[in-house]
Amino acid sequence: MTDTPARLLSLLSLLQTPREWPGSELAQRLRVSARTIRRDIDRLRELGYPVEATLGAEGGYRLVAGAAMPPLVLDDEEAVAIAVGLRAGAGHAIEGVEEASVRALAKLEQVLPGRLRRRVGALQSATVAVARGDGASVDPRTLTAIASAVAGPERLRFAYRARDGAATRRLVEPYRLVSTGSRWYLVAYDMEREDWRTFRVDRVSEPSATGARFVGRELPMDPVEFVRRGLRGGETYQVDVTFAGAVGELPEWVRKFVEPGGLAGGGAGVQAGAGVRVRFESADAPEWLVARLALAGVPFSVHGPGVLVEAARALGARLTGAVGP
Repeated sequence: MTDTPARLLSLLSLLQTPREWPGSELAQRLRVSARTIRRDIDRLRELGYPVEATLGAEGGYRLVAGAAMPPLVLDDEEAVAIAVGLRAGAGHAIEGVEEASVRALAKLEQVLPGRLRRRVGALQSATVAVARGDGASVDPRTLTAIASAVAGPERLRFAYRARDGAATRRLVEPYRLVSTGSRWYLVAYDMEREDWRTFRVDRVSEPSATGARFVGRELPMDPVEFVRRGLRGGETYQVDVTFAGAVGELPEWVRKFVEPGGLAGGGAGVQAGAGVRVRFESADAPEWLVARLALAGVPFSVHGPGVLVEAARALGARLTGAVGP
């Protein structure tokens, strides 16, 4: 293989397999001399790839973790697998799959060859996923189009269906995508209404980047807080709940509030005997929040506020009635 760039990419693809490669085997696979392999390894190191060499009669090379992540080389099967996985996670708003995952999907789909795009689309259309909670499914292509416009930054046009079913066309300056664990929301500056707005992404269709760049405006608050306040018309309440067991047994979305010396987001968590008492601010509907607490799989007691206590009582009564006395 005399084409140096192509040879370097082939060498990098081999090294990204988690194993140690003898220099002689690399030379044989790439049909070059051992000396050429050593020179190519030096080139990869200069490009930032941490290639470790082992001593011995044969000598070997392997790619190790470095201080920064260099570009990856993926074969067709790997690229398709990653794209399908990211699409599935983004499309169903799985908790923990945040904006970074959507950005990664947007980057990957931007460079996928047409033949691989078709394979990804075929796999996606042939797959039926079990929806989680009452979250509406989102077209991953819509997410990636929005994410690309956010990264631009580039003004975005789309069709939007309001809660009452009314259809409108919007022109916005997209700011951030926010995942609540059950739904995706776009925070953007609406050009026609001259104000900040929150859009449910499952109600967005036909997103189209306009090509018009813009200088980003400053949102007056954190985008997550902006979405939360919008969901409750700006109202929030203080949640006070005790979970049975240790901190490590709590679901991740609760553990994020519990930190050494206090809680993130203005809350407070205390390990008390056999339980963990957690206090945090929420803008979620009480009915949704108490259902989410119940689905955590850890026994809990609700201390307040009153609206959350009543929501817990109502849910308990409905579940009890569902199975009879």
